[in-house]
Amino acid sequence: MKAQYWVRWLSQQGLPRLVLRTQARRGEPFARLMGGPDGIADPYPLIEEMRGRGRIMRTSLSWASFDHELCRSVLRDTRFGVRNNESFDIPKPLQLLADHSPMPPNPVEPPSMLVIDPPEHTAMRKPVASAFTPRAIAKLRERVETVTEELLDALPSGGSADLIASFASQVPIAIISEMLGFPDADRARFLAWGDQLTPLLDVGIPWHAHHRAMKAMEVMNDYFDGHIARLRREPGDDILSTLVTAGDLDDYALKATASLLMGAGFETTVNLIGNGVVQLLAHPDQLDRLRAEPELWPNAIEEVLRFDSPVQTTARTALTDVELDGAQVRKGHTVVLSLAGANRDPKIFPEPNRFDVARPNAKDHLSFSNGIHVCLGASLARMEGVHALRALFERFPDLRLDGPPQRRKLFTLHGYERMPVRLGRRAEAETPEPSSV
Repeated sequence: MKAQYWVRWLSQQGLPRLVLRTQARRGEPFARLMGGPDGIADPYPLIEEMRGRGRIMRTSLSWASFDHELCRSVLRDTRFGVRNNESFDIPKPLQLLADHSPMPPNPVEPPSMLVIDPPEHTAMRKPVASAFTPRAIAKLRERVETVTEELLDALPSGGSADLIASFASQVPIAIISEMLGFPDADRARFLAWGDQLTPLLDVGIPWHAHHRAMKAMEVMNDYFDGHIARLRREPGDDILSTLVTAGDLDDYALKATASLLMGAGFETTVNLIGNGVVQLLAHPDQLDRLRAEPELWPNAIEEVLRFDSPVQTTARTALTDVELDGAQVRKGHTVVLSLAGANRDPKIFPEPNRFDVARPNAKDHLSFSNGIHVCLGASLARMEGVHALRALFERFPDLRLDGPPQRRKLFTLHGYERMPVRLGRRAEAETPEPSSV
């Protein structure tokens, strides 16, 4: 199995990694943005540098765009599909070996709906979508509030904490675990697996990170086998039980769907909450405004999503020859779409580098993608973000960083892996006013 994983890493990650590292050392901005040899903490100066090269540009591995209108257009264009590995210049024999290497079900390989196109995508997404309707999300609001308050009660008044481990990650993992019927005791496992698997969303990750992810997939696969068998005997009222009893998906597809929902259900929200804390502490005038005008909290979440997007990029592959703003994109070639760049496009967002919780069109960001692959859990993430951040700053009004927070060394997912804070005094919990999210 290790040999097969090595072949897969070499074709999907190793060769692109070599190209990116070489180009990054030469100062090529796109390669540096994608991570280069050591990753990059602040991508926005490079994004602005590349924006000046036009609405679409050719890079060493793909096309790329940082333009809001063009990114949104491609995401909605049926002439494009989700990214595939044929778009990179990889020797065919090596690619064939990788394609035939057995893989445990996971969120970044078919039949995960993240990486398949219609009609397969439609068939996979439809049975899951009912769990994320506005009515279904509204029913979760009370549970989100309860979980948030329990976590805040557990934080030490006047003490210190790692806000990612003790709060930002715990809110969404509790909710998505319940939605999928997983026991509370297993939350720590999923947090660990998520940390091991998320590098696979990047291009050019090192072998040790890839191998770590493969081993996590194997363990998670065994866990899902047992869990799905239990749900067949004793189904509940959760999403996964519904999919199991419906019988439309085989076990491989069920496990791929479960792993995607679990990962997507907390990864984006963890980063949203963490990024929100940092931005609000860095802009105390905006935090003061939220305290004076709490009705702005939903819009503040949109501004956090726009200003420091938890998901920085996505990609689409041309299914036919396409002309984009004068560029000839050949069939099979990839267009990397910088969601972070689109979210700071000055043609859409005046003064885009200014953090403004009252920005009128903050919700026009593309942080949840667009088109048929728009994030199913966007409404849930918004609701969790509103309640978590508002409750945190109300319960701990003197909260401050206790040293620099540590960024995750990832390109696609943009957030923090550790955030030391001094909590300050604890205020009495108050029931928040209802807000529209």
